Amino acid sequence: MPADLAVIGLGHLGLPLAQAATAAGISTIGYDPDEHAIAELRAGRPPVDGSLAAADIRRMLSGGFRATTDPAELGRVRTAVICAPTPAGEDGALDLSAVGEAARVLAGWLRPHATVLLESTAYPGTTEEYLLPILERGSGLRGGRDFHLAYAPSRLDPGNRRYGHANTPKVIGGLTPACTEAAAAFYGRITDRVVRARGLREAEVVQVLETNYRHVNIAFANEMAVLCHDIGVDVWDVVRCAETKPFGFQAFRPGPGVGGRGLAVDPGRLAPKGQGPGHPLRMVELAQEVNDGMPRYVIHRCAALLNEHGKSARGARILLLGVTYKPDVADQQGSPAREIAARLMEMGAQLSYHDPFVHQWSVLGQQVPRADALYDAAAVADLTVLLQHHRTYDLQGLAVKAQLLLDTRGATPVGAAHRL
Repeated sequence: MPADLAVIGLGHLGLPLAQAATAAGISTIGYDPDEHAIAELRAGRPPVDGSLAAADIRRMLSGGFRATTDPAELGRVRTAVICAPTPAGEDGALDLSAVGEAARVLAGWLRPHATVLLESTAYPGTTEEYLLPILERGSGLRGGRDFHLAYAPSRLDPGNRRYGHANTPKVIGGLTPACTEAAAAFYGRITDRVVRARGLREAEVVQVLETNYRHVNIAFANEMAVLCHDIGVDVWDVVRCAETKPFGFQAFRPGPGVGGRGLAVDPGRLAPKGQGPGHPLRMVELAQEVNDGMPRYVIHRCAALLNEHGKSARGARILLLGVTYKPDVADQQGSPAREIAARLMEMGAQLSYHDPFVHQWSVLGQQVPRADALYDAAAVADLTVLLQHHRTYDLQGLAVKAQLLLDTRGATPVGAAHRL
């Protein structure tokens, strides 16, 4: 049967979008070339990143959602949203290859008057200069005349129980005013408010601004944490007091690093050669430098605490609590826990971990033992390090059991642990 919508790429962006569309009564198919992932979805099993639960998948399937690896299905839809991943490569630049492959597959089946939307993280200019030529070459159709094209930055916040697709305003920008209106007509079916940008690039830069805003402010909070520790001040109390100001301040909290899939994007420095404006965003560059240094700072604090108690990192039993990038989600993308664990292992520490959402974890090609009896593990560990504060953790109880506890999230009671 024909569908109103095809979501291309059923990862952390695409699957929640498909869920929202299905819940809104939109006939939806999900396309992904990964046969194993599609088979798992058809069987009602959730993705390993924890973006949706099994009950969510079952409701989608009962609501008419279909997952497929057959690209011919794309030729029967009115709207296609590309949600392909754009991870950072070794040089830090966004890898757009999955977006290009999705566009090539779609182009072979694109029909006149269809609407194509891109939600993947991208550089300003990607939609018009990279995506549009692939679609036009493969389809023989002309963007803005024969089909609509627009960019809609993703504002998905995994694990957020207050804001989802329905009540988060959706920003869109089209190749032409008619493209913008076609995108608005679609997103208006799943969200309460659509915000029209002036064009494609304005919409793309919205994501650059929003993502970098988070990174820059977390970097400042991280620098404040280091300063406060050096002068003997409780940074968490400073933040608690500062956030009472009703204007001109928004609280960001320090931590062991910045994880998640919202990569800092510097169009000037990281865009493919010849596609950037030629100068970097210096604040973003500095923020990345600060945030990338936080795992090393945590290691320094671990070693210092052990030394203060007459122990060396070599041979020390260290328990890591919480290895996901965000509380109460299973997603490990970009989590600083992996770098911290790797550095501790290289120093000769004996690691174990606990995370209610991660049942197996490997670092440097080695399985890290999972502590099933959490309190017993904390009691025998020379050092316990809280990297992520999951709701299920009884931190007051852990602080009593642990020989030595380093809290990188400021979640323990004052005086109960050493805090970042």
